[in-house]
Amino acid sequence: MVPLPPTLGDAALLVLGSADPMEKVRLSRTFAAAWRDGSIREIGRATPPDRPARPERPELRPPRDMPKRRKAGSMAGRIALLHALAHIELNAVDLAWDIVARFHHLPDGTPLPRAFYDDWVRVADEEAKHHALLAERLADLGASYGDLPAHDGLWQASELTSGDLGARLALVPMVLEARGLDVTPVMIESLVRVGDEAGAAVLRIIHDEEIGHVAAGKRWFDAVAAAIGADPQAHWQHLVRTMFRGELKRPFNEPSRTRADFPADWYEPLGVG
Repeated sequence: MVPLPPTLGDAALLVLGSADPMEKVRLSRTFAAAWRDGSIREIGRATPPDRPARPERPELRPPRDMPKRRKAGSMAGRIALLHALAHIELNAVDLAWDIVARFHHLPDGTPLPRAFYDDWVRVADEEAKHHALLAERLADLGASYGDLPAHDGLWQASELTSGDLGARLALVPMVLEARGLDVTPVMIESLVRVGDEAGAAVLRIIHDEEIGHVAAGKRWFDAVAAAIGADPQAHWQHLVRTMFRGELKRPFNEPSRTRADFPADWYEPLGVG
């Protein structure tokens, strides 16, 4: 057992430095519980690595080199879908701990409050739970995380926004995780159609909790915008237009985005398709 670290920053470094996925999950959940119950009290300071530790498998490839995913109607297609989601959730664990370790002040120099760290520790804890649920479902299907290649595009958003809290919030929870709200209901329906109710139940948990992650991103993005005296909607749209290396694809899941306090007039003008 790893002893509890003295600060939250030290906890973040231990998670980011763990290559084993299930150890990363275990540490995340242990440290999150310790933060909630006061066993870890100090935020501390830490310098996160440029890249988190990763297992030897899965093989990481550029997105363009990934095989085309099969439809979820086949066993191979379901495994590929769940494997891809497990990879996303493992990256999300690291992204949450990275924001905990990396950022300490709003742009005007105001120290970030404990509520900021409460939010991102909760996000890290839930992302770790999501990876574990998906890994368990893969095992039920005779597979495991690492069996298939995975793309390495997810961490690029972290590298691109490493020096800018507003950009990190704009791109990761408010673009990438919000996209998950759009596509997950379709995945749930595809699993229900082939009788995989257990897989669909996992995705429902993920979808519902990701609403809170998008809401946390929006809440702290608003705080960043206030700190620099910017209109939050206009500032978010500017960051997405200038920094996001992709497109905001329709259709949007407006009901779930609205539950995350993310109004349609922010993202609709940028939508394509």
